[in-house]
Amino acid sequence: MFSDQDIKTVALDSPDYPLQLKQIKSPPKLLYYIGRMVAEENCLAVVGSRICSAYGKENTLELAKAAAQNNLTVVSGLATGIDAFAHQAAVQIEKRTIAVLGGGLDHQSFYPKQNLELAKKIIETNGAIISEYPPCTKPANYTFPQRNRIISGLALGVLVVEAKIKSGALLTAAWAKKQNKKVFAIPGPIHSANSQGCNLLIKNGAQLTENINDVLKGLGFAGQGTLLRQFLISGSPNESLILKALEEKSLNIEKIIEATKLDAATVAQALVSMELEGKISDLGGNNYGINR
Repeated sequence: MFSDQDIKTVALDSPDYPLQLKQIKSPPKLLYYIGRMVAEENCLAVVGSRICSAYGKENTLELAKAAAQNNLTVVSGLATGIDAFAHQAAVQIEKRTIAVLGGGLDHQSFYPKQNLELAKKIIETNGAIISEYPPCTKPANYTFPQRNRIISGLALGVLVVEAKIKSGALLTAAWAKKQNKKVFAIPGPIHSANSQGCNLLIKNGAQLTENINDVLKGLGFAGQGTLLRQFLISGSPNESLILKALEEKSLNIEKIIEATKLDAATVAQALVSMELEGKISDLGGNNYGINR
């Protein structure tokens, strides 16, 4: 585990200070960080609701992983929900990711505590946790909106996966707009509160995003990605039926049983095997989605 003694600083006038962040209005004069600081890199901010749906989790894991595979450093806020899943997607394939905190990096101030282990993995995979706040600064209501300008400031663009109308994710998107950064949003069901913010962003000009190619094209990297909606082939007939059922969207186990006509025990056994093989993910609440 990292310690408080690992905290370093980089000043605005240092050649190691992130170039993208240096170009925004009123960048932090001093950054505190643990891990590896990189001055020039292509970053994508991935943000969203703390209390997210299975739909949001599935899309976050897919797009953040694909972004990392296409040499985009995933930036987020290490909050529970979408932020944490974005970081997890990167560290699971041992790719660099950056977490921006809304308080000090010391263990006493670190927030949220439940993501300390994730922060450790971020550092171990060549990433960094950073903050403009010195050690022993407790996070507060005002620190998070300020933190959001750094998340967008580090990135070439901001992808909002799920967000309510009034949310920190939409504040991050607003910062991105002020900073002349690209804004991407994943559309969602019209009756879902978690999708209302994304749908509003799209109405107001954000790029409607269905796959990583939409992001890459929007950032000027067209042709480097692969479409996410790829059907996975399996040698097992039962697994093929389940993958076919999950091809369009994640499903609850009851819906999988209904779609495949398999008995509950067979589906449960197959799901465990497929998760161990990395073919699917348990999205919580007995919901499962394909690892695309």
